[in-house]
Amino acid sequence: MEVILRKYGNSTVAVLPPSVLKDLGLAAGQAMSLDTNDQHQIVLSRKRKYVLADMIAQCNPKAPPPADLALWESAKPVGREAW
Repeated sequence: MEVILRKYGNSTVAVLPPSVLKDLGLAAGQAMSLDTNDQHQIVLSRKRKYVLADMIAQCNPKAPPPADLALWESAKPVGREAW
């Protein structure tokens, strides 16, 4: 399918036909990620929706805590924080 690049203000846009949007379940205003690769191709993909359970599953519970965590935990209140 051929797509024509068009000028839109100071940007250049590629207009996606309604059939493509429908096939991919996309809509105007949806956040996307745009990259290029070594083959000089444009890669447009959906932004991944993060799910807490997926992120926790990637964590290593045996990993040591970050070095600066001890400084944070031993910090004294500066204002009127309740500790």
